[in-house]
Amino acid sequence: MTPDLMEQGARRVAKHNGIELPGNTESGGREGGAGRIAIPGEVDVTHGRILYLEDVCVSFDGFKAINKLSLDIAPGELRCIIGPNGAGKTTMMDIITGKTRPDSGTVFFGSTIDLLRHKEAEIAQLGIGRKFQKPTVFEQLTVFENLELALKTDKGVKRSMLFRLDSAQSDRLAEIIETIHLSDSVSRMAGNLSHGQKQWLEIGMLLMQDPKLLLLDEPVAGMTDEETARTAELFLTLKGKHSLMVVEHDMSFIRTISEIVTVLCDGSVLAQGTLDEVQSDERVIEVYLGR
Repeated sequence: MTPDLMEQGARRVAKHNGIELPGNTESGGREGGAGRIAIPGEVDVTHGRILYLEDVCVSFDGFKAINKLSLDIAPGELRCIIGPNGAGKTTMMDIITGKTRPDSGTVFFGSTIDLLRHKEAEIAQLGIGRKFQKPTVFEQLTVFENLELALKTDKGVKRSMLFRLDSAQSDRLAEIIETIHLSDSVSRMAGNLSHGQKQWLEIGMLLMQDPKLLLLDEPVAGMTDEETARTAELFLTLKGKHSLMVVEHDMSFIRTISEIVTVLCDGSVLAQGTLDEVQSDERVIEVYLGR
């Protein structure tokens, strides 16, 4: 897909969802990446979109879990996704990460990488990281060892046995530990961390892979108020450096971190805009928020 077609599609999606895009994208009004040679594995975002879905459909035993779903995300954007249970939020993430194959539609990472042509492991290598609701860490290892294990290195047996951190890797690890608020817990066993700290550690393990897009499923579920507030700080720190898609039900958390909120219902976009805009939408009130 060429960048000009990508931008036209993004504008169609935005218009459909009631959003007016500015005349120029991040390419400053140039023709995006037109004429560029696609480099394998490179995410071309010169058109101003890092993720693009159009008319995506998937059915399970006749049930339409995703129904003509169209949305797009800009590089460095923090997009919040809300909606009732069964709206298609998890299935959408499954499609983006290659866990589920849609029946039809378009899913692009940048303007040149067709995600539907790649397997789950390949998509992770391309720079899309996903965090599920329940934290998955190595509980018998320390915080430091979990992060070291997550480094993007050759995982062969011989290489692993001889592996030693170089200065750049050490600096990166120290930076991530500071970012995820675990500087005082470096030597603690991951199994002894609080629920919130385990969530931060798993996010840190994803960050060690240097992902360009992070998909985060209900990241503050089960957290204390203090942990939720610190998670909001963390996400706002990541915004701009990474693109984030956050699925969450906690409206106060959404209000703290969001700019654009997308509401899914019955497998498609019901509404999109600021949190105040979607909260005042009668359709959203009826199917999700209640009165």
